[in-house]
Formats: sequence, structure tokens, C-alpha cells
Amino acid sequence: MGGESPRRDPLFGAAVLKVSVLERGPGESKAFREIYDGVLADLGITDAQVNAYLDAHRAEVMEALAGQSRK
Repeated sequence: MGGESPRRDPLFGAAVLKVSVLERGPGESKAFREIYDGVLADLGITDAQVNAYLDAHRAEVMEALAGQSRK
């Protein structure tokens, strides 16, 4: 994905979704898990891939979330 904006990367989007929901409350709800698993299936990625992406790009994800909270 060279030169492509990280915001167009499905892993970036899934990581933002995961972190934004998990930071709002204690643990994962069943509803979140069902929605999240559906999103992952639609994107053709796994939770393990999202976790690996977060390990490598957490700062970018947190920056995106911080920008959303300022709006």
C-alpha cells in the first residue's frame, strides 16, 4: 500500500474502531464483538492482524482518535 493514506487502510479503520470502543468502557460487550467481527469479515482481516497493526501504529491511531474528539 505504498503511498496510500493510512486512513484508507482497512487495518487502520478497524484499529480505530477497536480502540475507540474499548477506551469508552470496561471490556468488550457482546454487541461490540458481533459488530466488530462482522466488520473484520467484510474487510477480510483478522483481529490478530488488527492487534499487530496496533502494535506498529498505535501513535497514528491515537492521533486520529484525538482529532475526532476535538471536532
